Amino acid sequence: MRIATWNVNSVRSRASRIVDTLKRHDIDVLAMQETKTRDESFPYDAFAEEGYECAHVGYNQWNGVAICSRVGLSDVAEGFPGQPGFAKDPAAEQRVEARAVGATCGGVRLWSLYVPNGREVTDRHYAYKLSWLWRLGDYVAGELRREPGQRLAIMGDFNVAPRDEDAWNIEFFAGKTHATEPERAAFEALGEEAGLNEVSRQFTKKERFTYWDYQDLRFPRNEGVRIDFQLASPTLAKEATAGFVDVEERAAKGASDHAPVVVDYDLPPNFDDVR
Repeated sequence: MRIATWNVNSVRSRASRIVDTLKRHDIDVLAMQETKTRDESFPYDAFAEEGYECAHVGYNQWNGVAICSRVGLSDVAEGFPGQPGFAKDPAAEQRVEARAVGATCGGVRLWSLYVPNGREVTDRHYAYKLSWLWRLGDYVAGELRREPGQRLAIMGDFNVAPRDEDAWNIEFFAGKTHATEPERAAFEALGEEAGLNEVSRQFTKKERFTYWDYQDLRFPRNEGVRIDFQLASPTLAKEATAGFVDVEERAAKGASDHAPVVVDYDLPPNFDDVR
């Protein structure tokens, strides 16, 4: 099974190139983030024509996540249990945002995640980001305790560069979000406490960046960061065999500022029948 994650930065404006990428790389399941549309405006038909079922969570023109699969799509979940909400006004209702969607595809439980940006370390959004990551970890750890051998993967735009090597210049992030110790600790806990394996890194050591800002010629200078990941349960991680970052897609005209991150999993034949 070939699974990809991609912050598409507007699914409606890039639907045709997303479909082209699915076909070019023969992708079975695509987790998308930052779709920037409501459910009723999501381009379901464009994907259905190519044999993909899609689950989407979008409440307005911000955020938005989706999973599109040609190997089955069931048990769709809108947000994970315990997912915190946010409002700029601390006295207002803290509403859950469109940042997580789960589904079972070909016997694998998948989550497409768009972790909050954090904005600035002095902003309430930063505390929200940390809470979001820790609660995600609590949920995943509980799921793997309940069923230790399950095939589960969480993937998406984590908005965290967990290692210094994950940024073209770590000094650029001094005093800024994405590389602070609290963010890195929350990310690392997904492995150390929740039990997940960061499977995408092992295949993408050369083309290690996944995001390049549109400003300041970041992409031509290869001034990027690695913030998009696939994290898999121990059972599924053992079946990861290959992967890549589609840097050529990022280089194309009109591309998203993120590149697709692709991983191949060698699952048992007729997995759904023997599970």
